[in-house]
Amino acid sequence: MILTEFDTTKKAIINPEDVIEPIEDFPQTVITCFARETFKRLLQQFSNQVLTTTTMANMEIPIYVLTMKGTRIGFFNSYVGAAGCVAVLEDLIAMGMKNLLVFGTCGVLDATIEETSIIIPRSAIRDEGTSYHYLKASREVAVNQAFLSEMTTFLDKEKISYQLGKVWTTDGIYRETATKMKQRKTEGAICVDMECSAIAAMSQFRGINHVQLFYSADNLDTEVWDERSLSNHTDLERKDKIGQLAIKLALTLFEKE
Repeated sequence: MILTEFDTTKKAIINPEDVIEPIEDFPQTVITCFARETFKRLLQQFSNQVLTTTTMANMEIPIYVLTMKGTRIGFFNSYVGAAGCVAVLEDLIAMGMKNLLVFGTCGVLDATIEETSIIIPRSAIRDEGTSYHYLKASREVAVNQAFLSEMTTFLDKEKISYQLGKVWTTDGIYRETATKMKQRKTEGAICVDMECSAIAAMSQFRGINHVQLFYSADNLDTEVWDERSLSNHTDLERKDKIGQLAIKLALTLFEKE
């Protein structure tokens, strides 16, 4: 299989630093989310300014700086999908990012998990292609291991309920079949997303800190797909609170005095 042909060589033909210049005083800590409406609403709640932009082939992605009590944190609306998401993150590492916190929706593989519940992944099943360019082939990759104790302590202190578990990361949003879903459940997965395993592998390869949390959205553990709160415009106040929580967590983990 071609995915087993991992090359450990750090230098590629095209590298982020070949096309991206470091930015003086770029925030070491960056937060990103995927939902555009939640992103817009959070942006309005904090003092912010556009620091720079990066690009995909067909769009520009503004990178904002949020300022809170003298602390500057990067903030942007992430590209959806493993390959594009990781490419943008590579640009930010070249600019100066050292710490990354990612939050966004996931589908649940257990119908008893309530809507907009917090899930902390401990590992991710690598059912996508991007991670295999950053890490030797394996079925899973560890997630959040270096920060798991601090994350759970933080959530307990905030009196926020959460679940720990395994996430199934897949490229094929329209190929999440019932058979595959049941197989992933037998492997211990409680939710599904499109980027986590790739981000985790890239972060290991580039030597940056990466933490990730989900809030549950649609339900796949059913005979007929249940969209629940997946829509960008559903349950926005609750999603605002999760975003605020993610920002506070990033400050706690990475911006210690």
